Formats: sequence, structure tokens, C-alpha cells
Amino acid sequence: MNILKKASVFVALLLLSFTMLSSYAYAADYTIVPNDSLYHIGVLFNTSANGLMLDNNLSSTMIFPGQKIKVPAEIYTVKSGDTMFLIASRYNLSLEDLRKANNKWDSLIIPGQRLLLPGIKPTESPTGSSQSSSGSSSATATGSGTVISYKSSEVDLLARLIAAEAIGESYDAMVAVGAVVVNRVQKPDWPNSISAVINHVSAGHYQFSPVQNGFIKKPATDDTLRAAWAALYGSDPSKGAIFYYDKTSTNQWIRSKPITTQIGNMIFAK
Repeated sequence: MNILKKASVFVALLLLSFTMLSSYAYAADYTIVPNDSLYHIGVLFNTSANGLMLDNNLSSTMIFPGQKIKVPAEIYTVKSGDTMFLIASRYNLSLEDLRKANNKWDSLIIPGQRLLLPGIKPTESPTGSSQSSSGSSSATATGSGTVISYKSSEVDLLARLIAAEAIGESYDAMVAVGAVVVNRVQKPDWPNSISAVINHVSAGHYQFSPVQNGFIKKPATDDTLRAAWAALYGSDPSKGAIFYYDKTSTNQWIRSKPITTQIGNMIFAK
């Protein structure tokens, strides 16, 4: 009986501890920057990579620039007379950590601006309306911050198209290919989903040759998945393009389109 009572007390304490740990609201949205990792973000915000994965419904440690994730940090509103140094000193933070948390490497701050305080536990309850550093309400975890809606299968489809079209090109070119699909989804004169855009056939012509020749069936890579997610989160090295082609193309119709940019061997156009 004593053993059972002790076990019950242990379970109760464990549940209480979990509740207390979970009671800290993830009150701020942190934007991923190049070379970030969940481990380093966890260190910065005094949490763990596993904790970040759980609280953001992430199925892997894969993250990409431009993605927003929830982090346990207080949000500070800049007041007249504040400086980055004074704010860091007031909260016993290093100036470097304050800069990292906000990707803020200059000294210009203005009253009303919001800054994340890394390592400072947020005061809002988990049921409260948490805010990002821009002051907007946090979106739901699924699709949070993406510029278009998507299905899980469509992320893989987009990554496979990128792999078929841009393997051997730079990462920016890969993201730009994904952005072309995203740009088409956003325009009223194109289909309104990723799968419909990629599989679109107009006047008997496939819009994307890998769909016709079967290369779209080849698996995605880690890089093309990262590029697909980056495009979904609004990264657009194509500069608003809705077409792309190889610089060796002799197709006069597509070459007549206004060029937005060239990345490596790939030309992007509107």
C-alpha cells in the first residue's frame, strides 16, 4: 500500500511539474535566419530542441530561413530613451544575445518597437493571446506564416519539382523555382493549389516538363525540401516571376517574356 501511495504521489508530482513547465506561454515568434539550428535557438531562449519541436508541432529538426517558430521569451516594448545596450543591461542579458534574438545588428530602435528578450520567461498564460515581435496574433502551428495554403503531400510534390528542375543549380535557384509555383497559385489566372499548378495542362501542353517526362517521380532531397518550405514562407529570389527557363532555351515565346532575374543557368520571367 505504501508503495502504491508513493507511486501515486510521484505521478501527481510528475504531472504537476509538467503542468508548471507547460504553463510558460510561448509568447513570441522567432524568425529563423541562415545557419540557425533548433539546438542553438534552444540555447539562446533557454529551452531545448525537443521542447521547440513539441511546441511547434515539428516532425523533424529541419528548419529554414524565414520560417517562424514559437519561443519562450518575454516581449519588451521600446520606450523613449532606450538603447539596445540599456535594455540588455536592465534584463541581465548579453548585448549579443539580444541582437541574435531579434536579428538586430544595428543600434536603431524606436519607441513602440517590440523586442524579444531571450531567456526571460513570458508572463502571459498559455490561453492568453500571445504576440509576435511585430505585435500580431500568433497563427496556428500548421501553416503558420506560409503565404499560401498547402497539403503535406504538396510540399513533397513541390520539392520533387525543384529537384527535377534545379538540381545542380544554387540553393537560391531552387527556392526561385518553388517561388514560381507559389506565385502562380496566388494569381487568379492560374490554378489555386500547388498540385493543380504543377500538373496544369494548357492547350495540350504541360506547364512543367518533369510532369510529362516522369522526372517529377524522382525523390526530393533535403535541400529541395528546404527550398520548398522557404518558398512557402514567402522567400522569392525569382522577384515575382511566373516563368523560368534554361539560358540555352531557344523558345522565342518564353524568351519574349520580361526577365525578372537570372540565377546561374536559370532565367526567371513574368
